[in-house]
Amino acid sequence: MNELCGRRRVVVTGLGAVSPVGNTVAATWESLVAGRSGIDWITLFDSDGFAVKIAGEVKDFQPSPIIDTKEARRIDRNVHFAVTAAGEALADSGLAITPENMDDIGCVCGTAVGGIRTLIDGQMLLAAKGPDRVGPFVLQNLIPDTASGQIAISFGVRGHNMAVVSACATGGHALGEAAEAIRRGDAVAMVAGGTEAAIVPLVLAGFTNMRALSLESTCPAQASRPFDARRQGFVMSEGCAMMILEDLDHARARGARIYAELLGYGSTNDAYHLAAPSDNGEGAGRAMARALRRSGIGPEDVDYINAHGTGTPLNDRFETSAIRHVFGAAADNLVVTSTKSMTGHMMGAAGAIEALVCVKTIVESVIPPTINLEVPDPDCDLDYAPGVARRRPVRVAMSNSLGLGGHNSSIVFRRYEE
Repeated sequence: MNELCGRRRVVVTGLGAVSPVGNTVAATWESLVAGRSGIDWITLFDSDGFAVKIAGEVKDFQPSPIIDTKEARRIDRNVHFAVTAAGEALADSGLAITPENMDDIGCVCGTAVGGIRTLIDGQMLLAAKGPDRVGPFVLQNLIPDTASGQIAISFGVRGHNMAVVSACATGGHALGEAAEAIRRGDAVAMVAGGTEAAIVPLVLAGFTNMRALSLESTCPAQASRPFDARRQGFVMSEGCAMMILEDLDHARARGARIYAELLGYGSTNDAYHLAAPSDNGEGAGRAMARALRRSGIGPEDVDYINAHGTGTPLNDRFETSAIRHVFGAAADNLVVTSTKSMTGHMMGAAGAIEALVCVKTIVESVIPPTINLEVPDPDCDLDYAPGVARRRPVRVAMSNSLGLGGHNSSIVFRRYEE
């Protein structure tokens, strides 16, 4: 068994994505490198009367043909995204699921709110027409583990299976926990990532009244401004990203193409406040430090960080402070970008899509920019690659995700080396 620091080594062999900037990995990556925003006016519902009228919607989406047409009508939008992205990742990996290996392949698919569209529609039907008209499929499609269960059904994945729910840190936790399942020998491969479809009136109103959202009202593409002195808040968005993670020996034995190695991850909680980050990003800093320690590397080894970078006043300042604290002098050698400037905040899927970006930066030697960063903030003083993609080799990349409830996740990827 090949091991790193006494553990099984975990590698990435497949990628899948459905995002506001593209409905495949190739389309998503091309948009991000080009600095193209996916944020626009809301079309999923009538936003008249709302202070916020913009979001990062997935556009021109068709559910995976793997889902039967009749069944698709019963399934929440977040599950459509998950099955579609999982199908792309599995096809990309070349991993064939057979009766011989299906018990050793699992899934961890996280979400922040699960089937909230299904829940709201069911409640409206209950109020309008009474309990006898509520459909029998409401319950099974509103719970957060529906996506991981449907992926198992759609692809015959019968191994370790669960959903992770940790608000906007969910995607990072899902990938980290899937990797841990492989390290401890519970699976040879895992389908892992996060999915979200929560652009609904209730959530938009809630975030608006928390004063968490950007109030940009003239140019949606400029609404998300991470690290910019004029930032107002984040932009809600939706989508999914999935990876195929494998035990290195298993991947080698079948001749798989290996994108990168998932070295390790850190998970912490601020234990401070349900909605505000702890002072100076202390909890996020502990997650980064733990991820580095578990990866067996030092701060000087990291080339790139895909920051949580929401564009809220406190998050960007405190995350910058946490990076400076953890990385010390090495922070000045980092490139730190926020792809939320283009995708918006995909909530439970954010950590997954941003981890996927980290893997692509390693493979392509290109770092997508932070767009809309035009007015520097003295409290945000790292190299954020403003405006234009940065072409440079990336050997080690880190993805940070921070969530309501004080949840923090940090994942480290490295270029695959024998």
